[in-house]
Amino acid sequence: QVQLVESGGALVQAGGSLRLSCAASGRTFSNYAMAWFRQAPGKEREFVAAINWSGVRTYYADSVKGRFTISRDNSKNTVYLQMNSLKPEDTAVYYCAANEVIITTTGYHYWGQGTQVTVSS
Repeated sequence: QVQLVESGGALVQAGGSLRLSCAASGRTFSNYAMAWFRQAPGKEREFVAAINWSGVRTYYADSVKGRFTISRDNSKNTVYLQMNSLKPEDTAVYYCAANEVIITTTGYHYWGQGTQVTVSS
């Protein structure tokens, strides 16, 4: 029912910034909590950030707190992840996810295909 498409991944130097976007299909985008996860090579997928349907509630992994900002524009059916002060350990495939209830685990109902973020040292 819900399709998610990520974009914005790139190769960037440490200390640089990127903004990822996730475009959602359908007419019920505003009803979903949205989240970003990432998965580095050889590692499990981990939670990065989440935002509730209204944008009032946000959650961040400790590893990105203060550097990343999640936001959404329901009029555009899009969620964003602004990433500043990037570190090599941020290198991963970043996935957008949607769920009816906001959670900070990988148990989201809908997932995008991911976008590669590579941070060089």
